[in-house]
Amino acid sequence: MSLEKLQSEVRRLLKEKNAILLAHNYQLPEIQDVADLTGDSLDLSVRAAKTDAEVIVFCGVRFMAETAAVLCPDKTVILPRLDAGCEMADMIDADALRARKASLPGVPVVTYVNSTAEVKAESDICCTSANAIKVVNSLTDADVVLMTPDQNLARYTQRHTGKKIIYWEGYCPIHEILSVEDVLKAKAEHPGALFLAHPECRPEVIDLADAVRSTTGMLAFVREAKAEEFVIGTEVGLLYPLQRQNPMKRFYPASDKMLCEHMKLTRLGDVIAALSGLKNVVHVPEEVRIRAKKAVDRMLAVPRD
Repeated sequence: MSLEKLQSEVRRLLKEKNAILLAHNYQLPEIQDVADLTGDSLDLSVRAAKTDAEVIVFCGVRFMAETAAVLCPDKTVILPRLDAGCEMADMIDADALRARKASLPGVPVVTYVNSTAEVKAESDICCTSANAIKVVNSLTDADVVLMTPDQNLARYTQRHTGKKIIYWEGYCPIHEILSVEDVLKAKAEHPGALFLAHPECRPEVIDLADAVRSTTGMLAFVREAKAEEFVIGTEVGLLYPLQRQNPMKRFYPASDKMLCEHMKLTRLGDVIAALSGLKNVVHVPEEVRIRAKKAVDRMLAVPRD
């Protein structure tokens, strides 16, 4: 079946099932092009919760679908590829977090949304890569916080707060792999380009950045910037929406190694197979969902700019 026919069948099934298709910014172009909504994982779930759709098809990785299930208990959430996981999310589990909390009595836990529902449920408040600083600073009664699971996001946040941050020693392998040498090479090859780094990058890479932004933040930064060339320090999938939204500007990956295989697993055929039979439904136990939602809701209550 041709790409056009596959995409047409996806759209037909979405209408038939009263479903909405969400695609993370790192997904393949063929998935992003057919999606109802594209963006960061949490934002997609928040926006989907406000729709009348009965079914959510989340083209991303498992923790993202879990977050949608946490925020949208009245909807059926489908993950087209159940084997699409996240190595960083797997670097922490609820039992390990409970043990760490026991050794740090009274220290609030700030957990990155790139985590399982069970880990969120053990946390006091969640954060995104865009609002981690605001979330930490919102904890006015705490001088010390524990941030999980991304040590690089925690280190970046530490630069912008007077609080002491204890961090979990997890990381995103895709961002961790980006080295100073990679960035310097890319900057030498594109001397007029601005370098944008994701907060999940290592501290020494952050030091080289012209701006540090989440994926949504990078899209906004580029739209408003006068510069015409950019070296992008995040998963290579973001170059597609960047180029699509800014056809007159040029984008270069900071490293071709920044490719997440899990984010590239989902194909249109997977969406069709899962949606046609309403298969691969992601369930979050209600007692976990309620506690995880409390941590997410507390984050959403933090004032934005």
